[in-house]
Amino acid sequence: MFAHAFRFDHAQFQSRVRHAFEPRKPRHPLVRIAFGLVGLALLAVMVVFGVVVGAAMIAAGLLYKLWRSRTTPVARDANRHVVDGEYRVVDRASLDDRRAARR
Repeated sequence: MFAHAFRFDHAQFQSRVRHAFEPRKPRHPLVRIAFGLVGLALLAVMVVFGVVVGAAMIAAGLLYKLWRSRTTPVARDANRHVVDGEYRVVDRASLDDRRAARR
């Protein structure tokens, strides 16, 4: 066993834990550039993957909506200029009374 495995110095323990999870940058400039390029390539792959998944979800939603609309029957009239509505017959006397009230 190593002698420093049983040390109980709090500051040294924190220092070892902090250094264990701290990323170390390589000192050689070419290795730094290579890691930077690998990081950028990984970021580009993740962005492209996200865009492709998003586009696939939108396309699947649109196809689902089109497929569901095919099954529901749509009522279409031969004459598209017809307005459907409810009407009631008003006698002439009540129309004359309203016109007189406006004046």
